[in-house]
Amino acid sequence: QVQLVESGGGLVQPGGSLRLSCAASGSSISMYAMGWYRQAPGKQRELVASITSGGSTDYADSVKGRFTISRDNAQITVYLQMNSLKPEDTAVYYCNAANVAYIYWGQGTQVTVSS
Repeated sequence: QVQLVESGGGLVQPGGSLRLSCAASGSSISMYAMGWYRQAPGKQRELVASITSGGSTDYADSVKGRFTISRDNAQITVYLQMNSLKPEDTAVYYCNAANVAYIYWGQGTQVTVSS
């Protein structure tokens, strides 16, 4: 069983920054691919960024150059550094852990970008 707990969301002005954290616990979690997804009101959940157990990363086109995903396998934590935030980044952000057999989700953290 894997548990994921997100933190770091909040209200920020356009152009600002936030850092999301996802604390993971569970068996062999360091071997899981991890990711951040987001879901805005009335929209489908979408992948924002992902990172493999080996550190390879992938990003949605809309966040490339602004967001950075990283992981600390010793602390079993995944981070999402979000810079140059835009109002369209407003959403609930979810942490995800996956391997070939299982997918786990956190409960989400709200990010609101507004002046």
